Amino acid sequence: MDAVFEALASGPRRKILAYLSEGKLTAGEIAARFEMSKPAISKHLQILENARLITGRRAGQYTHYALVADNLVNTLNGYVQEVCPVSRPIKYERKRKSKALRDVEEQESTS
Repeated sequence: MDAVFEALASGPRRKILAYLSEGKLTAGEIAARFEMSKPAISKHLQILENARLITGRRAGQYTHYALVADNLVNTLNGYVQEVCPVSRPIKYERKRKSKALRDVEEQESTS
């Protein structure tokens, strides 16, 4: 989760994610949208890939980048679940009920 939040801490990386939310782009197409060097864009793309927020696929001489939406959504949802005062009691109740169910299943299997 830390890698995701570190990746999201940068304005250019959030912009890259916004561009990719509309579909795949090559590194050159992404770089054309920014006033920074291609090596700087490559570094941002690498950080986003390492956080598993985007994926890059090589096709010929180009690398096509795409958003990994499920990872971002799941990470943000997990974070919200941890800090949301409404979610904490729900998570505690779910864990308690899961443990109780496991205990019952264990008793039934040993009987």
